[in-house]
Amino acid sequence: MIALEDLGAHIASTMTSAVEGHAVRVGELTINARAEQIVAVLTFLRDDPRCRFTSLIDICGVDYPERPKRFDVVYHLLSMQLNHRIRIKIETDEVAPVPSVASLFPCADWFEREAFDMYGILFSNHPDLRRILTDYGFQGYPLRKEFPLSGEVQVRYDPEQERVVYEPVKLTQAYRNFDFVSPWEGITRDLPGDEKAKS
Repeated sequence: MIALEDLGAHIASTMTSAVEGHAVRVGELTINARAEQIVAVLTFLRDDPRCRFTSLIDICGVDYPERPKRFDVVYHLLSMQLNHRIRIKIETDEVAPVPSVASLFPCADWFEREAFDMYGILFSNHPDLRRILTDYGFQGYPLRKEFPLSGEVQVRYDPEQERVVYEPVKLTQAYRNFDFVSPWEGITRDLPGDEKAKS
């Protein structure tokens, strides 16, 4: 079995125009690649006899809103023949599309649709880039950091209109007047250790 450091060096030395760096952390090899070269990198990893990464396990996104290229697109590959796993990371922003790898790994079709649906990451030459997990009229991208936890709209059944309606989220919450002195505020009987009960 090729050591992960040697495998990373082999990939970096062969794909010099596409790979920006590699590292082994926590027993896993990570390759940083250029976004426009992702198809060439994955083709090499699939076809090279020292790699044989023939299974695409997952594609996911990571949001770093403070960076100019705020998204990482992360590909996880498995070599069943050599018992290796590898992670390939590329960076992109909200408007620059990443080349689709669906023609290389057909399972990438749904993975890329999920990344588009959750983060708004665009993939060029994708056969059918549309939402896959959210509703047809859904607004925004739920896994972006700025997306509100409550969502933008709420759905409810309106018995007068006899249909489902979408409307802006309204959160009604009665806030307690909590003074942070007693953890038992609201209980009227004496409790052992309650400072307010003694005063």
